[in-house]
Amino acid sequence: MRLSTLFVSSVLAVAAFALPSSKERFAARMARRANGTSHLQAVAFDPSTAPRSKYSSRPKITSANHTSFSSNWAGAVLNEGPGTWFTVQGTWEVPSPGPGPFNANFGAASSWVGIDGDTCGNAILQTGVDMIYDNGKASFQAWYEWFPAFAQDFSLLVGPGDHVTAIVEATSPTTGTAILINNSSGEEVSVQLSSASALCQQDAEWIVEDYQENGSMVPLANFGTVTFFSATAETVSGELFGTASANIFDIEQGGSVLTDSQVGVSLVTISPTFA
Repeated sequence: MRLSTLFVSSVLAVAAFALPSSKERFAARMARRANGTSHLQAVAFDPSTAPRSKYSSRPKITSANHTSFSSNWAGAVLNEGPGTWFTVQGTWEVPSPGPGPFNANFGAASSWVGIDGDTCGNAILQTGVDMIYDNGKASFQAWYEWFPAFAQDFSLLVGPGDHVTAIVEATSPTTGTAILINNSSGEEVSVQLSSASALCQQDAEWIVEDYQENGSMVPLANFGTVTFFSATAETVSGELFGTASANIFDIEQGGSVLTDSQVGVSLVTISPTFA
């Protein structure tokens, strides 16, 4: 396997993603995620159902890259035909979250890389870090997921200022690997996965997400700025792509755009539009 030299530890995940019992979830996950956390496919913003808010309305699009607005995704996506993407990776510095625009006491966001979930909604192979702000305290949780199954926690300690590298590899439409490396501590975790929900391997993603917990989206935190550098995607034939031509996503909620996403050659920067 091409990325096998990166593996320090490997955990074999069960092939059938049966939802764990509440007791198992409690034992395996933090209490805040006891009822299951999902990092969803991109949800298109529907302005007809959204109230207006005090934050900036949708800006004019001046980028040469196509921009889409979503209620939960911000970042960049490379869209190609089925069976294109083999691996996606990116490195970023973990920011410290603060209160968001809709809740002064609690908020969260998640930064991750993944395959599928935009034009292909069957499944998403993804890994990243959740950032949680709770009454003045910040916490972080590393995770992986093969959507539509719930996210599972990685036993990797992550803190503000750490440089994290995330890699996902689709070895086939129904098997893959998720790798998360804390470059600051030198620790690395990985998991080999299989699922009955097949990937299309047509979307490569670098995303900050307002994720779902207990059946509804969490209040978005002020996540600072997340910059994915060394953001690349490799095809099954070995061709390497950067992000200069990627499509841009920004989060729009309550009639307002809450993020500003920009792309470079192998760079994706996502910033909140609120203080």
